[in-house]
Amino acid sequence: MRKKASTTGSRKGTILVRTAPRDRKRALVLFEGRVEQAAIGRSGVTAIKREGDGATPRAAMRLIGGFVRRDRVPLPPTRLPMRAVRGDMLWCDAPQHPCYNRPVRAPFRAGHERMMRDDGLYDICLVMDWNISSRRRNAGSAIFFHLIRPGYEPTEGCVAVSLSAMRRLIRQMHRGMVVKVV
Repeated sequence: MRKKASTTGSRKGTILVRTAPRDRKRALVLFEGRVEQAAIGRSGVTAIKREGDGATPRAAMRLIGGFVRRDRVPLPPTRLPMRAVRGDMLWCDAPQHPCYNRPVRAPFRAGHERMMRDDGLYDICLVMDWNISSRRRNAGSAIFFHLIRPGYEPTEGCVAVSLSAMRRLIRQMHRGMVVKVV
């Protein structure tokens, strides 16, 4: 006999991201009995993710590791593998390039995103396994779990939380943990 899934996640150790009532660009992150406010893609959640659509994929994505701006944010204890962000770190978002949806270094001519940002969004940036282990062109790149913009403005498809929420969550996170967007 199966137990009914709780509102805190479908399985122990799963981070559940659920669209907020009345606002498809906002979400609730449920984990270990806590509920955190979050922002998701400007286009809401989609089952068919495309590069540049501004949507957050409806999927179960494993955490791979992450990046931290050690010059701006002290990293809370975590079991996730974390790398310090440097000025030459980029993320390729050019679907036709062989490095699509991979970290790359500057100088880099193809389309990319800077990992060292002035706005602080990637001061703590966790990489989820969306279109990484098995890449498909135009299926979306750089689906991160990162810090929020003021006012919980929507993302380009990522999941974003406040720094205080990230500090609480990251302590329990580990490589392979599932972030399930429903």
